[in-house]
Amino acid sequence: EGKVTVNDSLGALGRTVGQLYSQEKNSEVAYILYNDQRPAEESGGRVGDPSRNTRGHTKGVVLLDKNQGFWLVHSTPHFPPERQSGQYSYPSSGENNGQNFICVSYPLERFQTIGEQLQINQPEVYDCDVPESFVSSVPALAAVCNKKHRSPRFQTVSNRSVTLTSRGGTHFISFAKGASFDDDLYHAWVAPALSSDLLVQFWVRSRGVLPSNCSLGWKVLDITLINPGQTFSFKNTQDHSKWAVSPKAGAGGGWVCVGDINRNEAEEKRGGGTVCLQDPVVWKAYRAAALQCEACGGGTVKCF
Repeated sequence: EGKVTVNDSLGALGRTVGQLYSQEKNSEVAYILYNDQRPAEESGGRVGDPSRNTRGHTKGVVLLDKNQGFWLVHSTPHFPPERQSGQYSYPSSGENNGQNFICVSYPLERFQTIGEQLQINQPEVYDCDVPESFVSSVPALAAVCNKKHRSPRFQTVSNRSVTLTSRGGTHFISFAKGASFDDDLYHAWVAPALSSDLLVQFWVRSRGVLPSNCSLGWKVLDITLINPGQTFSFKNTQDHSKWAVSPKAGAGGGWVCVGDINRNEAEEKRGGGTVCLQDPVVWKAYRAAALQCEACGGGTVKCF
């Protein structure tokens, strides 16, 4: 449990992302900032390219040097600020609702694969720098920075999952879908791929929200009431985070997935993804947070 708030530069998020602003641009550091709701929009700044709504519903940070780096996937609009702002800050718009972050450190050799996943996602990149000295080792990241998302290799790839092993040896599965996937990430793909039913938290204050789905042999239930391990609970209408958890541990279960895309009709036609892992401690925390769910066919039930 953190001792400071999420907008504090001395917190875990501030210390991690804050590294980007603590040094001048140089040929030894590469980074990419992407968000379908870029920072300038929070205060009525530039809107950017109107066509970007066809790009991924994705939010994240990639920061690396010649040996290692991290990939942060999150749900917070207007975050983080561009590097030229000179300092870390957290938007006030990200304080009113629940948000999620998953940050994993990887060795340099994993970042080409991460770049390929982003090419499938087609993110809205608003700030980046991949120096020439990195291009030979992470050409996919260089392409993403240059907004050349659809390389010949991935021209016809609608979705792909890959295993990414962290610096600490933990195995994660990255699920990345593009607009051509044209289906719900969780029910159509993640649940059958993991061989697990899923309880899913996502932003429901939008049009075309997909109801819980128990077809095709997998139950994917929408979470409606959350308790984050504190003395209070809140409804899904107050939570902007996007995560999923297996209902049960044991064989085939115990999964936790944290990502950046919702369950709604519009986002079936947009890129996005989630990062999943099996960890008993992490699973227990997320599973305990899911209190009530929407039953298939309607109505509210205790998450099974």
